[in-house]
Amino acid sequence: MACSICSFRFAFLGALFAATSVAAGAFGAHALKSILDPPMLAVYETAARYQMYHALGLFVVAWLARETDHPLATKAGWLFCIGILLFSGSLYLVALAGIKWLGALTPLGGVSFIAGWMCVAWTAWRTQ
Repeated sequence: MACSICSFRFAFLGALFAATSVAAGAFGAHALKSILDPPMLAVYETAARYQMYHALGLFVVAWLARETDHPLATKAGWLFCIGILLFSGSLYLVALAGIKWLGALTPLGGVSFIAGWMCVAWTAWRTQ
């Protein structure tokens, strides 16, 4: 039963992150295009793109948690959430606020994404 609660939680978070990714992408394409220089706009767009990828990944995690009840599925979901906050969040702040040192957090978010996908792979492999 606990993983069915996790399943709903990750579906909710996936939808929330997907919605905010669409909003961020639209904001970047319309409001920021004339404000940010092209390299910073590319940084911003990378943040929105990876946020969407991993928002969709949270739906995979929600399904996997419900179907397998494997604890690594839950771990994958939290790793994706941490990755979105660290990777995309740091890139948004670098692009919008010019706080360049926050770029040091970006690789930690990338590692969280990779670890999350490895948890997804291991869960799928172990429950085939």
